[in-house]
Amino acid sequence: MLLEAFGSILQLLYLAMLVLAAVALVFAVTAREDAYRAADKQKKSFWLIILGITVFVNLVIPILFLQIAGVIASIVFMVDVRPAIKAVSGGGGRRGGSSSDGPYGPYNGGR
Repeated sequence: MLLEAFGSILQLLYLAMLVLAAVALVFAVTAREDAYRAADKQKKSFWLIILGITVFVNLVIPILFLQIAGVIASIVFMVDVRPAIKAVSGGGGRRGGSSSDGPYGPYNGGR
């Protein structure tokens, strides 16, 4: 019984690694090539190859060492490369202003 629970936890972990790699690959595919150069990151083709290999390894060759290396690559892409590309290409969320801005302009606290 304990081994079955451990096996199902491992399968959920493998699924989470696959989903992370697939989402990172989709973000890498949809970003523009010039945004990678403007953000001073590796080329788009580099990230497509690395993340593509990661998805392939997670789907076809479940070797834990390679999966961990792929998770590290996916995390680096999602935490470092994607925000830099997003900031360069103009998709940074809020466009200027401060945290006290409302939908119709700044909120001055009734002054």
